[in-house]
Amino acid sequence: MALKTLVNRFKVLFFLFFVVRFHNSVQGRLLSSESKPHRNDAAAYARWLVSQNSWGVLNTISSELGGAPFGNVVSFSDGLPNEGSGIPYFYLTTLDPTASNALKDQRSSLTISEYPLGTCGKRDPENPACAKITLTGKLVVLDNKSEEAELAKSVLFSKHPEMKGWPKDHNFWFFKLEIEDIFMINWFGGPKPLTVDEYLHYKSNNLAFELLDTI
Repeated sequence: MALKTLVNRFKVLFFLFFVVRFHNSVQGRLLSSESKPHRNDAAAYARWLVSQNSWGVLNTISSELGGAPFGNVVSFSDGLPNEGSGIPYFYLTTLDPTASNALKDQRSSLTISEYPLGTCGKRDPENPACAKITLTGKLVVLDNKSEEAELAKSVLFSKHPEMKGWPKDHNFWFFKLEIEDIFMINWFGGPKPLTVDEYLHYKSNNLAFELLDTI
């Protein structure tokens, strides 16, 4: 009986350890099915998609590749989950092509998928019912002494604590994407009509929720 009790306690401790590790691994992501906006509310859906994600593919124009686009996986933050501004901020080093490209040509686009959030069920990431959004505009470096740079630092380091320990001598700068166009697909029938103004001035109390579809 004593051995059985010890085994059961070990199982409980192992389960709790797994739960804690899992929780930490998804910190900053919203996995609740009741919090996903209705697909017809384009502004709410777009802001939810950007707010809940922590990384995407940032595309810049590469002079070294003769003006060809260069895509790179990057971390970003627009604020804490459910409190984001909709504006993606980045912490990039000029030792990497993305930042150096942007300093020469600001034209950029950030693509984000719903798939990493775990809210697409068994759908493939390319399935239109698994949302994707591309924000296109200019990737602008911030003055490190500005208030906006302090804001960028706060929202990025809150969502990506590891950034605090990145080497100070690697010439990291804070950047933001000044959005000029939005392309989002979150269901069949083509992209949702959504202006930059509607996206940036969306109010969270206008959210309409739906339960996730399951397959």
